[in-house]
Amino acid sequence: MTQAVVFTGAKLFAGVDESVIENAAIWIDNERIVYAGPADGLGTLDPSIKSIDLKGQFVMPGMTECHAHLSFTDANPFNLGAQSPEEATLTAVRNARVMLGSGFTSALSFGSIHKVDLALRSAINSGAIPGPRLAAAGKDLGVTGSTVDSGVFDGLEQIADGPWALRKAVREQRRDTVDIVKIFIDGEGVCEHATQHELSFHDDEVAAIVDEAHRHGMRVACHSRSAAGVKQAVKFGVDFIAHANFLDEEAADMLHAVRDHVYVGPGIIWELGLIEHCESLGLTSDWVRQRGYEEEVEASIRSVQMMLDRDIRMMVGGDYGISVAPHGTYAKDLEVFVDLFGMSPAKALLCATRDGGAAFDTSGMLGTLEKGKYADLLIVNGDPIADIKILQDHSKFSAIIKGGVIYRDLIHESTFKIAPEAIFTG
Repeated sequence: MTQAVVFTGAKLFAGVDESVIENAAIWIDNERIVYAGPADGLGTLDPSIKSIDLKGQFVMPGMTECHAHLSFTDANPFNLGAQSPEEATLTAVRNARVMLGSGFTSALSFGSIHKVDLALRSAINSGAIPGPRLAAAGKDLGVTGSTVDSGVFDGLEQIADGPWALRKAVREQRRDTVDIVKIFIDGEGVCEHATQHELSFHDDEVAAIVDEAHRHGMRVACHSRSAAGVKQAVKFGVDFIAHANFLDEEAADMLHAVRDHVYVGPGIIWELGLIEHCESLGLTSDWVRQRGYEEEVEASIRSVQMMLDRDIRMMVGGDYGISVAPHGTYAKDLEVFVDLFGMSPAKALLCATRDGGAAFDTSGMLGTLEKGKYADLLIVNGDPIADIKILQDHSKFSAIIKGGVIYRDLIHESTFKIAPEAIFTG
């Protein structure tokens, strides 16, 4: 966007709380928000400023995908390492466009094949390709015998043992300009040698990883399904915790104590997809049940309730990028948050906007529509408060705005930047 623009006649969800303003205005100048609030608070504008009447369309902050795997190819999850660096790069370029086109203007990476995230982040930042703001991860960091060390993650795993070897691995990731170090604190139900209740690291190893990462300005994200894994993550200062399926009261209390700076992503799309589509992967329902996935879904519902009771900040993100959870379906998380976890639609939106934005950017520039913040927002021809599933219908997005630049038709088209006056005509 090269000029200031004011959107009037909006139904505004600013993301500050669960409230909606029925007749609102949003004033954007270059990459920042100048005003977002009731229309009668806008005041008199210079007549040269472009004004667009949204006629009641819903405006909300851009969402943050907090468990992104942009280099994954929507393939069988048991064969993730089957692509070359070149193939993974082409995949990631396409997926970045699709993620932005799905209404997610920011993304926290939870692991990258090869060093694809790093090149992708640079290309997005330079404007060479469209995509979300990206905090880039390196390869998954694990120890011998962990889930990462399974023989199916070629290009995704980095194995080291002991505190000093792991410090070296973190330093290598720093040399590569990684933003987020991803570790597997415990295992996975489909992994025979490292299950979801089995800790992979000794305490001194996790302590070394987090200390080294924080010394160099990086943050740490972990896969932690078990209560013990969550406790280990909190104790040693991990920043982002994925899953947290099997919380107990102690683990939940520990999360509450650090709620100001630790974020939890309880996405269960992998489990739900595996249960529903296991036969497409050559598995039986009995096998999936024996590996504990139905139990994991039930435990996750209880765990999320424990976090809701304590007002622990939760993010959306569910391992998208595999065949049972393909790219472009990221907003399915919000449906799960409402239908399975019992959140109100507005609360689910806060997880995707305010809390995800705060997790991504500690300076407070993302996640809500307030004066001075980055102009990252969605204009939706429909009401997600009335029907949260509407965010899965990309045809309902009248526009996606990131940093004041308006995008449209990212899912299917090859041209992206459109002048604001071209979007709302015809």
